Amino acid sequence: MYYSKLSLWERITLILVGLIVSAGFLFFFMNTSWFEIFVQEDGIAEWLTVAGLLMGSIVCFYRLARLLQKKSKWFLFVTFCFGLFLFFAAGEEISWGQRIFGIATPEYFRQHNAQQETNLHNLVVDGVKINKLIFSVILSIGLAIFLLVVPFLYKRNKRIQKFLNASAIPIPQVYQVIGFILVLVFTSLIPHGKNAELLECGGSLLFFLIVRYPQNKEIFNRA
Repeated sequence: MYYSKLSLWERITLILVGLIVSAGFLFFFMNTSWFEIFVQEDGIAEWLTVAGLLMGSIVCFYRLARLLQKKSKWFLFVTFCFGLFLFFAAGEEISWGQRIFGIATPEYFRQHNAQQETNLHNLVVDGVKINKLIFSVILSIGLAIFLLVVPFLYKRNKRIQKFLNASAIPIPQVYQVIGFILVLVFTSLIPHGKNAELLECGGSLLFFLIVRYPQNKEIFNRA
């Protein structure tokens, strides 16, 4: 069976994703207040989202250090950018520790941030919500291309395959793509404004799996 080929960490992460989405689904239909506690700011779902993003970032920076003298500058640069992007996303998720350390929101963010927090994704510029424009529309399109189009082209075009491998792009495995689709379907069935928090949680953990266990994982070997 395919499941038997997965590593222990892959199995644990998949089980965790299944439990998170199932719990959120059941909480909402059993007691909405339970669901709202589950997905609230600094709640379980948010911290698991941060954990998934940070683990992915750590993997990238570890590879960067490990492959420093073994890979091309372009390969290392892309790996660094992946790590930086995931670290940035984790920081944005918790408003860069503002609530943890009790840091007051600067005046600019109080006036232009929809939640009056120190982060970029909740900014409102000229009436346009950055979160809706970039983090909902653009990121969703980019993720769809990454999950569906890139693996398809990778398998069918040798030139594209060579370019993606040389560019340190982790290619999603089939089970990871299916996992994303299932998480999207089940969270969309929850008619609540906070269902996106559950989607982000499951998605970040699955993205960690893609970074750590891509189908082209051999490109990250030192040899």
